Parts: sequence; structure tokens; C-alpha cells
Amino acid sequence: MIYEDFASAQSFFLWSIFAIALIMGAVVNKTNFCTMGAVSDWVNMGDTGRMRAWVLAIAVGVLGVMGLEAAGLVNVTNTFPPYRQTNFVWLENVLGGVLFGVGMTLASGCGNKTLIRIGGGNIKSVMVLLIIAVIAYFMINPFPGSDKTLYSTLFYSWTNPTAVALSTNQDLGAMLFGDNAATGRMLAGGVIGGLLLVWAFKSAEFRTSFDNILGGLVVGLAVLAAWYVTSNIAVNADGEMMSLQSYVQDWDLYAPADAVRPAAAGPLASQSFTFINPMGQTLGYAASGFDRTLLTFGIMALAGVIAGSLLWSLISRSFRIEWFASGRDFFNHLVGAVLMGFGGVLAMGCTIGQGITGFSTLALGSILTFIAIVLGSAVTMKVQYYKMVYEADATFLKSFITALVDLKLLPAGMRKLEAV
Repeated sequence: MIYEDFASAQSFFLWSIFAIALIMGAVVNKTNFCTMGAVSDWVNMGDTGRMRAWVLAIAVGVLGVMGLEAAGLVNVTNTFPPYRQTNFVWLENVLGGVLFGVGMTLASGCGNKTLIRIGGGNIKSVMVLLIIAVIAYFMINPFPGSDKTLYSTLFYSWTNPTAVALSTNQDLGAMLFGDNAATGRMLAGGVIGGLLLVWAFKSAEFRTSFDNILGGLVVGLAVLAAWYVTSNIAVNADGEMMSLQSYVQDWDLYAPADAVRPAAAGPLASQSFTFINPMGQTLGYAASGFDRTLLTFGIMALAGVIAGSLLWSLISRSFRIEWFASGRDFFNHLVGAVLMGFGGVLAMGCTIGQGITGFSTLALGSILTFIAIVLGSAVTMKVQYYKMVYEADATFLKSFITALVDLKLLPAGMRKLEAV
């Protein structure tokens, strides 16, 4: 996909992502694909249908990236954000993932589900989106009149020193095979992707669930489509084929005087879907008066998912205005949104951004974040359940310890509440 001028290339870059996100938003709404719901079904009912749909999406991403990368059709190493970076920020992955998992449980859904619910008429999710957007924006951008961000103020001094500088990229193929990273990525991708695919389809019930298979398949393919598109758009700069990011970095050498330069080159690198940091980008874009130099992949992805969800809601006549059921409901969504804002940026992604997009690169940090998100969400659901059943007798500590016992993270002898 080679263009003779930057403006045309950038336009295709942005609108193709909107189109992919539109399809994903419609299908996710139609199939009720939901990562928080996947954990809830598993923890509360023992139903793994939606968890298998999530794992199917991951498997499609892993196997697809393996094949496309081997063929030289995608770049998933020098990406935005840098999933395969050599700096392994394990504490931020774990802490951010747990915070995000707790937050999405309290707020009734992850970042992607928040957008889907907005498209379906849920006003509660508008508040969640706005709170996440403010926190995500100031986690990265300095406060007015200051050089401090939320991240530098609250986290950097004690999380950054724990980072491990690796001698290779942090994806499993590079870490395990060193100089033979390309071969390692094919082997690791094939084995891990294959095992995930087998587990997803091991269930006979899942194999007969059209919506779960469709949801997992489309979300996985959407992630792959975004990787492919953003890796293959180029500008013909005086006979030299340049990526959008490279072109902006050498803007003064190639761009005509009347061309509009994007605010940053980083967001034009190869990338795929993630939804927390883009909420902050969208806030900055709106606050700037919709300055087109700030228009990014993430902003178009958010708009596309909401539009796709709205489209399906109208077609299926499922559009419903929904507001908070009680003061407690409002408080839970408020706290959940705050935790998702901090956690999603700290962990460098959400259940889609790290749980599928990052996982597809086999980055160790992404896999760790995925586990932390599931753990944070599962423990929160268990605690909520025990407090609901036992009411005053179930203190937070008793419920928390019992939840860890239920999840086999503590020995049975430590149980504080009778299993229900």
C-alpha cells in the first residue's frame, strides 16, 4: 500500500482502522464477547464459553502474527506501544493488571466493553469513559504549568527501579532462542497458539456456540488486520519507500511546505487495538478543539467500536438508555473507572491491548498482564460473592483469604468462610 503523498497514506491509515473497528464493535455487541463476562461466567457459574472465546481470539492473534511475521508482512517488534521492548517492567505489568482486573469488575466491563455499552445506550459507561480518559491523559501528559504526570508523581520512583534490562527483546521467541529469534518466534507461536486453539475447541459445548466462535474469531482477525494495515502503509518519498513514522521523523526533508505535520511520529508506528491510552488521546484531541494533528489510530479505533456497536443496537433494536440503579452502583463504577485508568496505562494495555494484541507478539509482559487481569477480576468477584452471602460476618479480609483458597492460591486449611 504505497501512496504518493503523506496525506493520502495517513487518511487510509486512519479510516481503514475505523472500518475494522466498526466491524469489531458490531460483532462484539452481537455476540456479547466480553472479557469481564468471561471471568464472571467461569468464577461464578463454571461456564467457560466466553473464556474460550477470549482464548480463541488470542490463539488467532498468536498464530496469525507467527505466520505474517515469518512472511515479512507485519512488524510487531518496533511498535506503538513497544510490547517487545527490552525493558521488562514486571511490577508495572502485575500491579497495573491487577488494578485493571479489579476495576473492570466494579465498572461492569473492560475498556472495549465500555465502548460497546456506550454504543448500546448505556450512560453509565459514558461516565466510566470520561474518568478513564482524564486519568489516562494525565498519566502520560504533564499537569498544566508543570512537568509532572500522574505516573511520575505516583509510580515512577518505586516501580521503575524494579525493571529488568534484558539482553534481547522480551518476546518468548527471542528470549528462548537468542540469535535465532525468527525461528524461535515461529516455534513458540506455533506451540502456544496451537495449545490455546486446542483448549478453546476442546469443549463440545463451545464447538456448538456460534456466537462465541464468531466473537473470538472476529476479534482475533481484527487485531491481525490492524497489525497488517499499519505495517504496510508507505509513502513514496522521491523514490524511497518510507513508513509513516519514518516520514514524519524526516519531515523537513520530504514534506511539502503546505503539508500538515502530525503532532508525534510514535502513534504512526505499526500497532493494533488497545483502548485505555486512546481514551486519554481522545480527551486531548477534543480539548484541543479537534486539532487534526492529534488524530491517531487509537481515536479512530474508539470511534469505530462505538459506531459499530450503535449500528448493531439499532439493527437489532436492542438500544436501551441505562442509568445507575443506586448510589452503590454509581460508586462502584466510579472506583472501577479510576482503577482501570491507572491500571490500563501502568500495565500498558487492557484485556484487548495486552490480553490479545500484546499477547499476539508473545511479549512476556503482555502474558503477565493477562494473568494479572484475570486474577484481579476473579478475586474481586469471589470477594463480592462472599460478602453478599454472609453479609456482616464476611469481613473483607475473611472474604479475600477465602477467595484465594477457592482459586487454589492458598491452602484449604486457611479458609475463613464456608464454601458456597
